[in-house]
Amino acid sequence: MLGTRDLTTKITKPGFGRAKPRLLDVLGPGLITGASDDDPSGIATYSQAGAQFGFALTWTMLFSYPLMSLIQEISARIGRTTGRGIAGNMRAYYPNWLLQAVVALLLIANTINIGADLGAMGDALKLIVGGPAVLYVVVFGVMSVGLQVILKYHRYVSILKWLTVSLFAYFGTVMFVQVPWEEVAKGLLIPRFSADASFWTAVVAIFGTTISPYLFFWQASQEVEDEKAKPGRKPLKKAPAQAQHAIHRIRLDTYVGMAFSNLVALAIMITAGATLHAKGITNIETTGQAAEALRPVAGEFAFAVFALGVIGTGLLAIPVLAGSAGYALGEARKWPVGLEREPLAAKAFYATIAIATLAGTCLNFTPINPIKALYWSAVINGMVAVPVMAVMMLMTARRDVMGKTTVPLAMRLTGWVATAIMAAAATVMIFQLST
Repeated sequence: MLGTRDLTTKITKPGFGRAKPRLLDVLGPGLITGASDDDPSGIATYSQAGAQFGFALTWTMLFSYPLMSLIQEISARIGRTTGRGIAGNMRAYYPNWLLQAVVALLLIANTINIGADLGAMGDALKLIVGGPAVLYVVVFGVMSVGLQVILKYHRYVSILKWLTVSLFAYFGTVMFVQVPWEEVAKGLLIPRFSADASFWTAVVAIFGTTISPYLFFWQASQEVEDEKAKPGRKPLKKAPAQAQHAIHRIRLDTYVGMAFSNLVALAIMITAGATLHAKGITNIETTGQAAEALRPVAGEFAFAVFALGVIGTGLLAIPVLAGSAGYALGEARKWPVGLEREPLAAKAFYATIAIATLAGTCLNFTPINPIKALYWSAVINGMVAVPVMAVMMLMTARRDVMGKTTVPLAMRLTGWVATAIMAAAATVMIFQLST
């Protein structure tokens, strides 16, 4: 990653003198992963939660943050320690049928998400400048593929870092609406529950959006890319002396990135609660509807900022969705993978990225209802997340996988709690689907 460095390669005493790294140099895979979690599909989920329930579900952000951060840290540690991504380690240590099933479901879910995100971006640009949304969908899809193929990893990641700035748009919308902060504080700090099925559907949707399997695959693979791009770095399994500083960097990067992600989600829920819910608008299905509904309630500026944020987050999230699909399938099939590789040296990897993005683009030209497609995507993500999380927890305790840098027991136990919560959420979602 551009500017990212293991502290062992540049400093002997962190925090002293000119050798102290800048925060933006330390932040990398975790920041990008966290920011990409707030994709247009996620924005629609958070907007609907705020519109329907006001501030009643803001507590989920406090609850999900430690679980999300821990799972993503474990993903990153697996990649940095082993020198392989999640799929590569599953191929080496677990049954092939499980790996192939997980990868197939991940590809389907990611493609649907890409299609929904591209559609949301096209709608957002149409709201701002007019014109045909489908044309914008094609332009955004081709642009995303082109950048990933043309630019090498270290240059492309620097662009992704800058795209995280687009998420500040949602902090801007909060500043331009009247927010009853006392009510927000109550919703945030005092969890409220309801027996209503729609309430629990929203809770499951929030957790399913916040903790998604493509994020596991992406962050682990980016740690591998990062390690290979920096001279002197080696997988921690082979170079345990680098572990202390590497793990410190991963933890800082991940917890800052996930905090950023959850604060943005919270800002979206607060904006929707303070404007749409307050005016009786309780049903928002797309980001375009959310932006359009904000216009008469919060003004032109809030509308424009919200819509521009959708475009920026989409440009950030689509490469992550397509890239994680490429890494997962490539590692499962033993293909050469990596955004630092030349396209001709990793043809199948780049072809997977292109096909996933173009297939998502094509979904916008079919009669498929994007909301129903996203619902199925959420179901698939829930089904994939649980076995992947369970396998990750098992990996972190194995010395043949992690060497001397196995994950501490307390961290593993908390990870199992997160896995159980996601299993419960997936069960509820499947039950609701069958009734």
